[in-house]
Amino acid sequence: MAGLLAWRNLAHDRSRFVVTLVGIIFAVVLIAMQIGLFLGFSDSTTTIIRHTNADFWIVAKGSQNFEVTLPINERELYLARSVPGVAQAEALLVQFTLWKKPDGGNESVIVLGSNLNTGLAGPWHIVEGQLEDLRRPDAVMIDRVFLDKLGVSTVGTRVEINGRRAIVVGFTQGIRSFTTSPWVFASYRNAQYLSGFAEDATNYVIGRLHPDADPARVRDALAQILPRTDVYLSEQFATRTRDYWMFTTGAGASVLISAVLGLLVGVVIVAQVLYATTVDHLPEFGTLSAMGAPRAFIYKVILGQAVISATLGGLPGIAVSMIIAKGSESTAAAILVPPWLVAPLYGITLAMCILASVASIRKAMSIDPAMVFQR
Repeated sequence: MAGLLAWRNLAHDRSRFVVTLVGIIFAVVLIAMQIGLFLGFSDSTTTIIRHTNADFWIVAKGSQNFEVTLPINERELYLARSVPGVAQAEALLVQFTLWKKPDGGNESVIVLGSNLNTGLAGPWHIVEGQLEDLRRPDAVMIDRVFLDKLGVSTVGTRVEINGRRAIVVGFTQGIRSFTTSPWVFASYRNAQYLSGFAEDATNYVIGRLHPDADPARVRDALAQILPRTDVYLSEQFATRTRDYWMFTTGAGASVLISAVLGLLVGVVIVAQVLYATTVDHLPEFGTLSAMGAPRAFIYKVILGQAVISATLGGLPGIAVSMIIAKGSESTAAAILVPPWLVAPLYGITLAMCILASVASIRKAMSIDPAMVFQR
């Protein structure tokens, strides 16, 4: 009975109801976009680390994030291979350098060189070309997101990287860079040549452990034999990189603040539209009180309005947000609204609607039943 009355209260004035739903949809989209930008930002800071098949990372002493690090000697690789529990170890090269576009102008890029034989690292989501094409001399792959930025339109385009000639042999899809400098994938030796990196130096040593090895013990053993480096398990290094960008730079703080502000603005919007809806129906609530309806019944009606509004406004808002997030896949700024976020977004919407209804309940309960007889 209370639910039916709640629905009739909302649907009685269709124009007001539509305005209410539009306000909730807008609030939900705003909140979802801000959270999506936050998730996209966080995801992009560790995308390369998460898409390697490595169990551990050996980095230069004091390195705070993945993109910016100092070289280490390649001999660290051979020392790592001698540690019990290490099943596989290889070098990984990451280097900022300049890309000269075919039509002129330079762009900063990050060359990533990996061992193509092991599959521990390298490009993924290849949509044009083959991984084997990177074995060709001077071959590189880039992501479609950055084609315009790098002045490339088709596979086979010849460019210059760090003053050396290179040829684009394939494209990936959706591999974004947090630093806005596009990733350029190459074989390890090609990356050394294109970036001008010393042959006896590298940035990282990554590897796999034996299935029965204790990760913490192997990490400690690696740290002991390689005192001039830092050793992390993959999840530890991803967390360190993400925390660096999120909490020690202004970029992460601004995204986090925007997400919080988006939530607060959403709450205000929902509170206003629901409060206005309840106030418009104060005479009806006064009538219920005059007829002897218990306070609990009026509570149920108002909370029922909140649940109906949250459902009919929240779910379309979430759907719109997911469509916008899908469209962002072809842009440099990722907005992530994954399926697991649907339930929390609906929960946030429901909580906002219920909290907004609390003020409405207080207003409705303060009505003098005699007002319904006044003209």
